[in-house]
Amino acid sequence: MPERNLDFDTVINRKNTDCLKYDFAVRRGLPEDVLPLWIADMDFRTSSYIEDALTDRAKHGVFGYSEVKTPYFSAVHDWLKIHHGWETQEKWLVKTPGVVFALAMAVKAFTKKGDGVLIQQPVYYPFSEVIEDNGRRIVSNDLVYGDDDRYHIDIVDFEQKIVDNDIKLFLLCNPHNPGGRVWTVSELQQMGNICVKHGVTVVSDEIHEDFVFEGRHTVFASICREFEDISITCTAPSKTFNLASMLISNIFIPNTKLRRKFRKQKDASGISQLSVLGLTACQTAYEKGDEWYRAMKSYVRENIEFTRQYIAEKLHGVKMAHHEGTYLVWLDFRGTGLSHTELDDRIINRARLWLDSGNIFGSVGEGFQRINVACPRATLVEALERIRRYVID
Repeated sequence: MPERNLDFDTVINRKNTDCLKYDFAVRRGLPEDVLPLWIADMDFRTSSYIEDALTDRAKHGVFGYSEVKTPYFSAVHDWLKIHHGWETQEKWLVKTPGVVFALAMAVKAFTKKGDGVLIQQPVYYPFSEVIEDNGRRIVSNDLVYGDDDRYHIDIVDFEQKIVDNDIKLFLLCNPHNPGGRVWTVSELQQMGNICVKHGVTVVSDEIHEDFVFEGRHTVFASICREFEDISITCTAPSKTFNLASMLISNIFIPNTKLRRKFRKQKDASGISQLSVLGLTACQTAYEKGDEWYRAMKSYVRENIEFTRQYIAEKLHGVKMAHHEGTYLVWLDFRGTGLSHTELDDRIINRARLWLDSGNIFGSVGEGFQRINVACPRATLVEALERIRRYVID
């Protein structure tokens, strides 16, 4: 049966579906009629193979405790090997209900209250939340925004922050959200060598690994045995196949000692078996979803290029960060002369848009906005037109 869901232009009404993106603006303090391009899920129907597999499983009618066998691992393994050149082992795998959950478990497993945990702001805001909410301290090796509109790592500051704060855990965002960087092998090696030198465990959030448009994604743990030995690698089908509510992530921990500590913390949280529908969706996605994935990625690539051209031609004072990966585009409004509070007000109350304000990614994000371009072109055009009319003009 051929893939049916390859139409990415049709606008699908997601309202009144208990959708966090569309149904909760008022509860979040925003006008009810905002157009949402904030949270990182896509406005596309997932692969028809996944739809069919979920329907067939639901028709069985029995939803008791469920687990998976080797074919599940084989599907995940083959995807990672084919798309990212990474060879994994089944014993490394720990399944969790999400990558953010895994980040929190790592913070609890590998640090104690009061410890500093290293991140690189501006960065995905749950990184900060799982640190502070668990009584640890945020230590940021702030990324440097260059004249080339790209983020760079201050590697001297990176090591200094580790030494000065006795850092034992580093949360790496690879590819980087929201900055759009796809870290090079050289950049990862520099950071990894320092972490090995100082005994720092690295949790590498690689959930956006399937969205690389420039360069090539490198799994941090794949670079060398020393990096593998200090790594917790977080992967999931949720971004790639729009399955966030399925609550399934695949965490790979080659080091036995680290894996035992992580499992112990996960067990202490009360999590054991996961949703049978999430497990079904994940295995089907990796076994049968490649055609849909490639078509979707091509469409998103075109949306990114459209955004780049639109900004250059029509949004004076706005720059788009050089975009290498993810479907989340980082916009620099600092050239408009608006303060970050004025910018937020115009975007929300005049343009009636719901984006992610840069300051939630850390103070170095002030003056930026993150926009999700994994949507039908008509939605993207409407959003950019609203920015032009109500924020810039």
